[in-house]
Formats: sequence, C-alpha cells, structure tokens
Amino acid sequence: MSERSEPTGEPGSAVPELVTLHVWRTSPGALPRALTRMAVDPRRLRTHPGVRFGKLLGTGTGTGFGPGDADLTRWAALTVWDSPAAAADFDDSPVGRAWARIARAQARVDLRPLTSRGEWSGQRPFGEPAGGRVTGPVLALTRARLRVRRAATFWRAIPPVAAALRDAPGLLARFGVGEAPLGWQGTVSVWRDPTDLVAFAYRHPEHRAAIMRTHTAGWYAEELFARFEVRDVVGDRSVLGWVADGGPETVKGGRA
Repeated sequence: MSERSEPTGEPGSAVPELVTLHVWRTSPGALPRALTRMAVDPRRLRTHPGVRFGKLLGTGTGTGFGPGDADLTRWAALTVWDSPAAAADFDDSPVGRAWARIARAQARVDLRPLTSRGEWSGQRPFGEPAGGRVTGPVLALTRARLRVRRAATFWRAIPPVAAALRDAPGLLARFGVGEAPLGWQGTVSVWRDPTDLVAFAYRHPEHRAAIMRTHTAGWYAEELFARFEVRDVVGDRSVLGWVADGGPETVKGGRA
C-alpha cells in the first residue's frame, strides 16, 4: 500500500501482510521509566507512519494468567502494519529507540494472520483472514475485556488451564498480556505447528471446559481470538519465555 489505511472495525477489513510483536526485558530498577513509556507511547505508536493498529501491553509470567501474574520487567508492543516496508524503521522510531534505551534484551516476532474472530477496542485489526495451510510455528493470541461482575469466576477458572498449558506438547513459548492490570486479559502462546495448537485448544479437557464456560458464564464484554503464521523470530527468545531447546538466534517459521 502506498497510502495509510485507517482501521474501520467493519467486516471485510483488509488482512494485513505483516503484524509484529516486539517484546522488551527491562531491569527491576527501570520500572519507573517503563511505566512512563506505557503512559506516553501508546499514542505515539498509533500515530507512527504506516501503523494501522497498535497496542502497548504489559505482560505476565504465563504461570497463572491472572492479576497476580504480572511481570513488571517485560513489556510488549503489538503492531499491525500497512506493509512490511512501513515496519522497517520501527527500531529507529521514537517508540523503538525509547524502549531500546531501557531494555536489557529484546525480541521481535513477525506474523501473518491466519484466522481472527472478534474485536479489539471495537475494531477488527487483523481483518478476516482466510486461513491457509502452514507447516511450522504458529502463534495464538487471545484478548478479552472482562465483565466486572464475572472477573472473579474467570480468575478461579484459569489455574487448571494454565497448569495444563505448561506441559502441552509442542508449546514453544507462553505469556500473558494486558492493557491494564485488571480487566483486560490476554494470552500469547507459540506452538511448533498447528496440529499441536489444535490438540490443546480442542482436545485437552481443561481447555475444552473453559471454552464451554465462556459461552455460559458471560465472562467477556469484548473478546478476540486470532492465529498467526510465525514468519520470523529475531533476537533473544528467552524474552518470550521460550521453553524449547535452542539459543537466541533467529528462528524462521515455515510455509507450505
């Protein structure tokens, strides 16, 4: 695209060619600066040239996915781009430079949307992807805005799912994400291939039970579930909570 495309949030929105997930690891002593960045940078990210949709996110350890799971030394930016060319200068942008100054380590995951259902802040940031066959790593993103009166029951239901996820075959990385400490919940998980993700999502009893309760308990005021092909992972994979063997070198995703 040569012109910036504004998000519409309507059905039929264009599917982006590139979505990036930047993740930074900071020191405990950098927390005041990180919180300043979280206050200042969301608007700067959204208005950066070529950004169609952008969110600055706090993260969790991935052990519980609840309010007590916050990791105050890891932060993330999820960005939907007009084109790969538009994303090329992110590291030299004000947002990218500001986070690099306080980060001890960082990683970037390049993604292509495969499926997406639901909305985020009233928008459909990943359009309506048609899927496609993928042989290689995939990333699953869930994001929900909890109903205040349903939050306690949601958090009580999560520990069995989190425990099951930890030992799931094919899991490469996992952590929680959120726009605020309470009420805005999300998860990121990376899987060796789509069959491992499907096996956990639809065949594991704890996760199946949570899916069924989603429809009956009315936990969410807004929700989004998306899957992506992992095109590339660059940087220190330990920042992502990588649980597979290997070092911090670049890891390529696979395509059929």
